[in-house]
Amino acid sequence: MSISASRRLTPIVLLLAGVLLLGCDLAPRYAPPSFTAPPAYKEALPGGVFWKKAQPSGSENRGEWWLMFKDTELNAYEERLSSANLDIQAAVASFFVARAIVKQSRAQYYPSLSMSPAVTNNYLAATPFGFFVNKSFDMYSLPFDAAWTPDFWSKTKNTVKMNIASAQASAANLQNIRLTMQGDLAVDYYQLRGQDALKAVLAETAEEDLEALRLDRALCKAGLASDQTVAQAEYAYEAARGQAENAGILRAQYEHAIAVLLGEPPSIFSIAVKPFRLPTIRVPALLPSDLLERRPDIAAAERAVAQANYQIGVQRAAYYPSFSLSGTAGYLAFAFQDWANWADRMWAFGGGFVETLFDAGLRKATLRQYKRSYRQVVANYRKTVLAAFQQVEDDMASLRISAKDILRQKAAVRAERRNLAEETVRYRAGLDSRLNVVMVRLTLLSLKQTDLNYETQYIAAGIQLIEALGGGWNRSSLPTPKDLGKWTREPPLIVPPSTPENGSSPKGGQQQPARR
Repeated sequence: MSISASRRLTPIVLLLAGVLLLGCDLAPRYAPPSFTAPPAYKEALPGGVFWKKAQPSGSENRGEWWLMFKDTELNAYEERLSSANLDIQAAVASFFVARAIVKQSRAQYYPSLSMSPAVTNNYLAATPFGFFVNKSFDMYSLPFDAAWTPDFWSKTKNTVKMNIASAQASAANLQNIRLTMQGDLAVDYYQLRGQDALKAVLAETAEEDLEALRLDRALCKAGLASDQTVAQAEYAYEAARGQAENAGILRAQYEHAIAVLLGEPPSIFSIAVKPFRLPTIRVPALLPSDLLERRPDIAAAERAVAQANYQIGVQRAAYYPSFSLSGTAGYLAFAFQDWANWADRMWAFGGGFVETLFDAGLRKATLRQYKRSYRQVVANYRKTVLAAFQQVEDDMASLRISAKDILRQKAAVRAERRNLAEETVRYRAGLDSRLNVVMVRLTLLSLKQTDLNYETQYIAAGIQLIEALGGGWNRSSLPTPKDLGKWTREPPLIVPPSTPENGSSPKGGQQQPARR
């Protein structure tokens, strides 16, 4: 082969070698950690969960799970929560930070180009050969500089993959925080309504006790009842009044908690009293294997595993030399009119590489660190999955047992009502003392309170079970690498409203967007 022919082949050989090097990926082949799901839930709801083969999750998303309660006021609060809650706002900002980091890492694929025009005044006293010049002159330069580091060992590629996994984990964490806040709001709302119902029961009991007290006072004045009977009636009445007043403490605390969840100061937020209605809870029947696709915290944990996997590939690239190419082209002239003269052009191109010859075991220790970190993240992933199954089983058991407790307690309330009616008849017939009636009424009141507790516990268990099953979220909702490359506008910040100057307390202050 002639010398000229070999020279023509040299660039082609170098190009092919570069392509082969660019395809060298040092990261381990990634596969999600395996986890064998149980065939069925132990605490399966009657007729709800049956085992079948896991199927693709598709694009189904029933994120507005609270609509099943058919409460327009709760719906309005949940809609405001997504934009007003400060924890959700912080998680949204964190996700957009992760998106920006993905774009930053992708920029490393491409060369950088800069321009640095300059005008300098120079003075030359003598040349290196001893000739005295004593002359000043101007120099005009217009250089364009370019630099590029080829991704021979896929360090940039694995960095991009690592940051994409981190951004997807951030998106899953955002959904997990949103789901948690939605569940907290719904639980607090129904706990507040439970306090409204409790206060109504106590107020009704106090009114009945007041009527009984008036009757006993009249009978005592007529000599048909003793002062002891009046004292017992007074005790029952005051006890009911005290409990009714005390119920306002918890209601105020739940109202304040809802205000903070909605990003408002509790001092300007209020919720009107409303009759309590026990909603019908229908939990979607999901397989244990579906849980891996439905829980955002599991998705975040799996993406963390992928991030740790690609981190190993980034560190392995440190064992190989880093190549760089750079070049400068432009104009250099001694007169302004010649600044862009083609005859005054100049250029310089070159390249080099850097290889670490000795680091006292630093790269080896760092690689070992990332490999152990990968194992740690895998263990955390499996722990997250186990905790998710535990939460589902716990909430299923609580929902199932609470439903049975409600039925038993309502039967007990009905029986005690009959007992009260019978005891009242016996008292008016003179067969029993007033104390018997008082004790039965107190027992009935206690049973009613327990019944309300079971109802609010049942609602809370249902909400927590929906949350444990992912709230209708689906893993397919995670942003794809293509989605993360798009430029999307970040939602505006929402600030709480200012306190009205007239001191009024509006029913749920209105949120105003912050000025950016």
